[in-house]
Amino acid sequence: MDKIFIKDLEIYGYHGVYEEEKRIGQKFLISAELFLNLSPAGKSDDLSKTVNYGQLSNELEKEFNKNKYDLIEKAAEELSKFVLLNYGEVERVKITIKKPWAPIGKPIDYAAVEIDRRWNRVFIGVGSNLGDKKENIKLAAEKINSSGLTKIINQSPQYETKPVGYLEQDNFINAVFEAKTLLNPKELIVLLLEIEKELKRERLIKWGPRTIDLDILLYNDIVTSSEEIVIPHLRMHERLFVIKPLCDIAPYVIHPVLNKRIYEIKEELEKNENII
Repeated sequence: MDKIFIKDLEIYGYHGVYEEEKRIGQKFLISAELFLNLSPAGKSDDLSKTVNYGQLSNELEKEFNKNKYDLIEKAAEELSKFVLLNYGEVERVKITIKKPWAPIGKPIDYAAVEIDRRWNRVFIGVGSNLGDKKENIKLAAEKINSSGLTKIINQSPQYETKPVGYLEQDNFINAVFEAKTLLNPKELIVLLLEIEKELKRERLIKWGPRTIDLDILLYNDIVTSSEEIVIPHLRMHERLFVIKPLCDIAPYVIHPVLNKRIYEIKEELEKNENII
């Protein structure tokens, strides 16, 4: 991946735990390392196809002084979000904030933090079988996009499917969203549960009827087993109503546990379904 560097941009700011730091201010040095594809700019010699680092430097200064924070960790987090949300070409960013006048009573060059943030690729399974099913799915997509840190970039066709497990309920409409997110998996599942709640999802019967169901299927190529969330989704490879729409938009993505491409899993499920 190509990079653009801004090193030790000097900014006078008002961040710190002590009141004097917020009142009097001090010098900070900010560095940014941007990861993006510079080939279009290199071939065209066109500034619009890259990041104007002069403009970015000015915007970093404005963003840095928009609020006063106790911690430079918080300031760095906000700067990383600003870059990723406002510069669509940038896929990943490292932000370093140095504090050369840190009030620690010892001779040092500086105290500093560095954070590394990127857009993450995630696939979200979605289903509904109560009320206006298609409208529920539409509203879920709108709420995900309006959350600020997660954006849907692709949607599969929708399929009507029969219920699994608890059969005394209406058919489902199922689909898959492809999204990019700045949230980690735990933060993302909290967002999805909040959206389910806003759309009046009730968990009364296991595998029962629901206005909306939002599940993280894949998140980059990570494998987790925390209590809050398991990735990849435990049963996605067993469910054609998940794999079929996923295959429509990401046939060559590899399941990180099974080490199979999605289209291969789909072919196996369809073969077994025909045998049964």
